[in-house]
Amino acid sequence: MKIKDSVVFITGANRGLGLAFAKAALAAGASKVYGAARDPKSITLAGVTPVPLDVTQPAQIAAAVAACGDVTLLVNNAGISRGSSLLGADAVDAARAEFETNFFGPWALTQAFAPVLAAHGGGAVINVLSALSWVSFPSVATYSATKSAAWSLSNGLRNELAGQGTQVTSVHVAYMDTDMAAHVPGAKASPDDVARQAFAGVEAGKPEVLADEVSRQLKQSLSSETPAYAAAPKPAAA
Repeated sequence: MKIKDSVVFITGANRGLGLAFAKAALAAGASKVYGAARDPKSITLAGVTPVPLDVTQPAQIAAAVAACGDVTLLVNNAGISRGSSLLGADAVDAARAEFETNFFGPWALTQAFAPVLAAHGGGAVINVLSALSWVSFPSVATYSATKSAAWSLSNGLRNELAGQGTQVTSVHVAYMDTDMAAHVPGAKASPDDVARQAFAGVEAGKPEVLADEVSRQLKQSLSSETPAYAAAPKPAAA
């Protein structure tokens, strides 16, 4: 599909990568851009229609679908990280919160919007994943588990939505220059560049976009005798 003249719905659109997606959609000529956030007043980019949405709340998802029945491209971007190991005192609570937003949220949004996408020729779904889909570090182990699960979810949704002509593209990236990685030193990918790569991937019909060198190296390592996930822990990727 083409981004030009599409109707784009972006979760977590008030800042970071979500805001970059909104800017990129407008620049690419989308006919309408919905920006969803818990506080719709935080959506301030001109040309974006604010939508109140907490992706963990079924009633708010249903209301968003009812109000935005012209969507042709769903961007599941909203995500949280509690910075928890697997054996920490609050690990289970952290994981449950992260799974609600990072896994069940995209699942519920995609399921709810699937009939809308079908009614408009199929369209596409972008799921924002992570380099941590394939490797885990103690400082973000529960978050990594959610992104691994979301990778599997994306692959499953791709299979099940193919029959209605809906494309599913997963986007993997390590550190980005966003609030979530603000505490991490070193080079980081530009959210604007990641958003442009994601939309280019959709237009090219790609099932997956590896948006930085770290993600490309980690994905390649999966088929090696020494996959990255089996190596000694190093500082986390976002």
